[in-house]
Amino acid sequence: MRTVRRPRRGRRWPALPLLAALLTGCGIRATQVPTDFGPAPSRVPCSLAGPDTAAQQGVPVQVFLLCGSSLVTVDRTVRVPEGTPDARRRVMVAQGLLDQLAATPSAAERSAGYSTRVPGGLTVSGPAPHDPEDTLRLGTTPARLSAPALAQLVCTLSDSAATEGDGSVILGGPAPSPLSRYECTDDVRNRPGTAAPPASEVPEGTA
Repeated sequence: MRTVRRPRRGRRWPALPLLAALLTGCGIRATQVPTDFGPAPSRVPCSLAGPDTAAQQGVPVQVFLLCGSSLVTVDRTVRVPEGTPDARRRVMVAQGLLDQLAATPSAAERSAGYSTRVPGGLTVSGPAPHDPEDTLRLGTTPARLSAPALAQLVCTLSDSAATEGDGSVILGGPAPSPLSRYECTDDVRNRPGTAAPPASEVPEGTA
């Protein structure tokens, strides 16, 4: 009588080290312990809780700072005495905005990625004779500012109580330098370092 031999079931443990070696060779470390790398970073670049402007004395305003490759608004305040005539008020608001733009961002703002290219010491005055009444003359010609600084200035001033609020601002250097109307466009806000604010010359005697 023939004895039927059943095939032996060999142990397959040796395949496990081979599999582990293959995984290691592929850059994957074999492990039976779950790996927890912690939660994703919670800080969102260019996201910042604005200051409590209601608790600060002054006129609430917004300035455009650089963050990443674009311009982002940040809340500020500027001080204007009560009863200041409108023409003088416009210049005081404009000067306050320039000062805020030139100020070093706070530690929280720097941590969130905010910066500014506007140099300190910039001054602004109202229209010279024969200038349009909404003219703002800087202590330096706008062409001498860097592209990001000019973009910050144009977008901040054109969206403020210092101008007509139509998305543009008439700027010039000290009189009698020529004037130009600058516009703050989406392209300027998105690419302040490379997209110059569109400008059109303002003819003399258009006051």
